[in-house]
Amino acid sequence: MPYLSVAEVSALWGISARSVRNYCAQGRVPGAFLVGKTWSIPADAKKPGRLNGKSANVTPADDMTPLLVRLQEERASRMPGGIYHKVQVELTYNSNHMEGSRLTREQTRLIFETKTIGTEGGTVRIDDVIEAANHFRCVDYVVDHTFDPLSERIVKELHRILKSSTSDADRDWFAVGDYKLLPNEVGGRNTTPPEDVSHEMKRAVTSYEKLPTHTLDDIIDFHVAFERIHPFQDGNGRVGRLIMFKECLRHAITPFVIADDMKLFYYRGLAQWDSEKGWLRDTCLSAQDTFKVWMDYYRIPYSD
Repeated sequence: MPYLSVAEVSALWGISARSVRNYCAQGRVPGAFLVGKTWSIPADAKKPGRLNGKSANVTPADDMTPLLVRLQEERASRMPGGIYHKVQVELTYNSNHMEGSRLTREQTRLIFETKTIGTEGGTVRIDDVIEAANHFRCVDYVVDHTFDPLSERIVKELHRILKSSTSDADRDWFAVGDYKLLPNEVGGRNTTPPEDVSHEMKRAVTSYEKLPTHTLDDIIDFHVAFERIHPFQDGNGRVGRLIMFKECLRHAITPFVIADDMKLFYYRGLAQWDSEKGWLRDTCLSAQDTFKVWMDYYRIPYSD
């Protein structure tokens, strides 16, 4: 069967080359496949029709940013060394390390690339390895479900993926993929009691989704509300930061990775958000600047 290039299909279908690549990355062009970074498309492929209503995983192609297109393409082709690889290692390493993981960045990279781990002469906690592998799956879930409206279902699913098969999962008092059963605190502050979590989460998600537009401040504001509710027994910080990454992708805002060496500024910003939004906003903007440097390196355009 003859195959056409993206440029040829773009002229044939009368749409932009970007739309053609997006349709391919979404799996909406049967038989299309990547050779390196280039799509090969069957000559008899039909232009995908408009979607009726909202789909769980797909959005009109022109709504996708170059970053999301690249993440989907590199994931589909299992391309090493690209921005997808970078996000997986950096987001997983930093977010887990902030919560006490002892894995190094190199060990995290090895788990992602080879599903093996070097001990560097020391011991390795099994839960750290499991949660690193689970976090990679969480990032994939975010990439797959970028355009899904934020919901309690998504929040719980991220927690289920993150904590599955860990030692916590064997404890009677720990609810994997569901809200906490026992009171907890964060940074010495009380959080929402277990009996009120469902109500408060529903209110936070509903209020967020009702916003006419979503800015970076809106995403951070939801993150602060989420962390103060602290809906899960453990894993709240990692789930919360995954949600921020997802919502940035969803609303065409350059995402960011809170680095482990920024955690004191991040925690201070969370605590002082009501009285001084600048602490947390500036921390996120600084992390966003770092992400833009990565995008510049990989030659991925951004608008904000």
